[in-house]
Amino acid sequence: MTLILGIDTSCDDTSCAVASDGREILSNVVLSQIADHSEFGGVVPEIACRKHIENIVPVVRKALSDADCTLADCAAIAVTQGPGLVGALLVGIGVAKAVAYSRGLPLVPVNHLEGHIISPFLAAAVEYEFPFVSLVVSGGHTSLYVASDLGKYELRGRTVDDAAGEAFDKGSKGALVGLSGRPGD
Repeated sequence: MTLILGIDTSCDDTSCAVASDGREILSNVVLSQIADHSEFGGVVPEIACRKHIENIVPVVRKALSDADCTLADCAAIAVTQGPGLVGALLVGIGVAKAVAYSRGLPLVPVNHLEGHIISPFLAAAVEYEFPFVSLVVSGGHTSLYVASDLGKYELRGRTVDDAAGEAFDKGSKGALVGLSGRPGD
């Protein structure tokens, strides 16, 4: 069993997961910053960065604990390298580099958009065949890609102003339609 510790701090959630053999998710810890940004009507990059600094170590520890493993059990460290908020990304990358270096483990940079494109196959435990079309709809991205191979994605279209998730958050702010744009709210 090969364990990989994955870290993501690309926007306003501090996230860490442990995956086994590239498919099975043993833990997935997400610490939300919704409350920290709500009064501003959206994510404030400086606040996100500061909250990641506070949250990253406890989130990594919880992910390892939930997976019933330690850093000594991990074969590699994966980390989101971008795109995302620069300061927020630097927190995750810095921690991932430090852990990888201190443990003598390989560091695997992950493109945030590729994560969106490929992760549905991981979650569904199905194999993917190229080429395929992927619609990425998130807080920061609404884009249509043609995936011809791993790492080879051609942008075919995208929004020119707000991403769908961002527009939904803005539209629902102040309970205009009684929705918050966040699961569980």
